[in-house]
Amino acid sequence: MTITRTDSSHTDFQNLVKLLDADLAIRNGDDHSFYDQFNKIDSIKNCIVIYIDEKPGACGAFKKFSEDTVEIKRMYTHPDFRKRGLATAIVQELESWAKESGYTKAVLESSLEQNEALSVYEKSGYCKIPNYGQYIGIDKSVCYEKIL
Repeated sequence: MTITRTDSSHTDFQNLVKLLDADLAIRNGDDHSFYDQFNKIDSIKNCIVIYIDEKPGACGAFKKFSEDTVEIKRMYTHPDFRKRGLATAIVQELESWAKESGYTKAVLESSLEQNEALSVYEKSGYCKIPNYGQYIGIDKSVCYEKIL
């Protein structure tokens, strides 16, 4: 396993995000356009790609949410590489990078229908919080935070 820190211009990151968006379009159905507007990647500076045998297997990113907080975004593991702990490795690397950058907290939003993701976040020490920002009042969303 090789972990690469990059930004959103990285081709492998972009390709994994395209697969993520296709998966989310199916999962979110009619609600996809609402969520999609908040998931643009054109200027994310902190992105990670994990490679397995030189093949891109998983990705994730964070962006500044407030002065001391990052928001975890664009988490995805390619189906060929699931059940190998890559999502947990991405979360840990994003948290390390955020701490190195001076942040003390991370937040994130996920769909209630993404049981695999929710399990990773909860096992990684994230606690449910009231929905924030654009997710307030969205029944299918669940928000989390963790002190880094």
